[in-house]
Amino acid sequence: MFMIDDTALMALIREDVPAGDLTTRSLGIGAEAGEITMRARGEMTVACSEEAVRIFQLLGAEAWIACPSGKRVDEGEMLLFGRGQAEALHAGWKVAQTLMEWASGVASCASDILTAAQALNPAISVACTRKSVPGTRALSLKAITAAGATIHRAGLSDTVLLFAEHRVFGGENALATQIARLRQTCPERRVVVEVANRDDALAAAQAGADVLQLEKFPPAEVAATVAALGPDWPGKVAAAGGINTKNAADYAATGAHVLVTSAPYTAPPRDVKVHIGMA
Repeated sequence: MFMIDDTALMALIREDVPAGDLTTRSLGIGAEAGEITMRARGEMTVACSEEAVRIFQLLGAEAWIACPSGKRVDEGEMLLFGRGQAEALHAGWKVAQTLMEWASGVASCASDILTAAQALNPAISVACTRKSVPGTRALSLKAITAAGATIHRAGLSDTVLLFAEHRVFGGENALATQIARLRQTCPERRVVVEVANRDDALAAAQAGADVLQLEKFPPAEVAATVAALGPDWPGKVAAAGGINTKNAADYAATGAHVLVTSAPYTAPPRDVKVHIGMA
C-alpha cells in the first residue's frame, strides 16, 4: 500500500493553517499537553489513517495508527491516537479528520461495490477510473486500492485505451488499422477498445482487441454481448458507465470480467468522532 508524501500532506496543512491557529494562540494554551483520539461513528472501510497520523507527526506531535487503511470497522472503533502540545493537536485535528472521513467514504463505497459484485461472481474485479475529483487522484487511488478495488487508469500514460474519439482521426478502416498500429508500437500492452453497441464490440473483437470496454450497456446487453462473443474468445469484457452499489450484482451476473466505475469518488464521507483532552 502506498503512502501520500510529506509535500502533499504539508500542502493540506498549509491550506487549513496558513498562519497558525489564531484561537489556540490567542488563548495562550498552545504549549499545554494534550491527547487526541479519532473513532469511527459507524461502520466503514478505513482509508488514509496512515496519512492522518503523519499529519500530526509533521506538526510535532506523537501519533499512532489503531486501524490501518483497508480495515472494515464498526462504530466506536479507534482509528488513531495522538499526544502532544495543544497547538499541534488543534492544527492537525480538522485536516486529519476530514481526510479520513472523505477517503473512508471513497473506500467504503468501493468496498461495497466489490462485495456486491463478488457475491455473484467471486472472480470479478472492480476497477475505478481516473475521473476522481480534480486534485485528489493520489488520495483517491489509495482509498480505492485499500478497499480491494483496482486502478483502471492512473492516467493517460499507463494504458492503451482506444476510444471512438481516436478513431475519427483514422479514416475509413480506423478500427482495424489503429488496433494493428497499437499492437506494433505498444507490443507489451493490452489493447483496450471502448465500444457503444454490440456490433461494434464484435467488430473490435474480430479486429484483435484484447479487452472490450462496453460503455453504458444495460446488464442484459452486456450478457448478450458476452454470449455473442462465445466461450472461445480469448479476450476480456469490461462493463463501464453507471455502475454503483445498487446494480453491481446485476452487472456481475452478466459474465463480464471487470466492472469499471467512478461511483466511489462521489460517495458521502464517513463520520469520524474526535476527542481532545488534557494529557
